[in-house]
Amino acid sequence: LEMSSLGNRLLSFRSLSTSSRLPMYNNPYIARFKERSLVSDGHHKKSTGLTGLFVNEHPHRSLSVVYSRILKALGQMPKDYAYRTFTEQIVKRRLALVQTETNIQELEQKIGMGQIEEVIEQAEYELEACRSIVESKAWEPLVEEAPKNQWTWPIA
Repeated sequence: LEMSSLGNRLLSFRSLSTSSRLPMYNNPYIARFKERSLVSDGHHKKSTGLTGLFVNEHPHRSLSVVYSRILKALGQMPKDYAYRTFTEQIVKRRLALVQTETNIQELEQKIGMGQIEEVIEQAEYELEACRSIVESKAWEPLVEEAPKNQWTWPIA
């Protein structure tokens, strides 16, 4: 008696689970992901090969905008601030490459930091870091004196 009751429950569960199941890929997040991953037919690259990193069909424009914003944020820092000095050198050199090199593969080679989409992502992160430094005014002296031996290692 118990076995037939268990069998009936299994049958009813199977019929319920197969008939009322929603399609697995009817998910708005997946649909949005697929939209962003589409590339026009004439573009030389269909995928970056990296999950979540989509092909950018206009990398010159994207990099020019981000690099210009970085330079603008760096302009708010003191001229002798080390971060500003070194970051400005890198960004100006890369911006010059973006403006002169039209071939994307050659540009990737000259920058030497992977695919152009990775370079764009890195530039966006640098812009965030730069804006955070400007907001915190990291170049200003500390509000109060740091404790003695705070910066020594190993701790004695």
